[in-house]
Amino acid sequence: MKNIGELMLKAQKVQSQMSILQTKMEGMTFDGQSGNGLVKITLTGRGYATKVQLDDSVLNDKETLEDLITVAISDAREKADNYMETEMEKMQNALGLPPGFKMPF
Repeated sequence: MKNIGELMLKAQKVQSQMSILQTKMEGMTFDGQSGNGLVKITLTGRGYATKVQLDDSVLNDKETLEDLITVAISDAREKADNYMETEMEKMQNALGLPPGFKMPF
């Protein structure tokens, strides 16, 4: 078993790396779409919408448009979440932490 000092040092490194990753995410954008591109949404890494593109063909059907917007937002959010998860796994591997290791922060 590793000593507590080494574990605490790794925890500090993870916390520092997480801060860097969060800052990086703030400057990134993720594109989501639905209806084969009829609706396109761009979100920042923090989940703020920065761009919406709607094909003219969906403008006459409010319910369908609402559904397509919801799906496009979810698509962009999922891409952001997947990116964050992949980067966290890389960080944990680089620090020698076991897969799925959860920090209390």
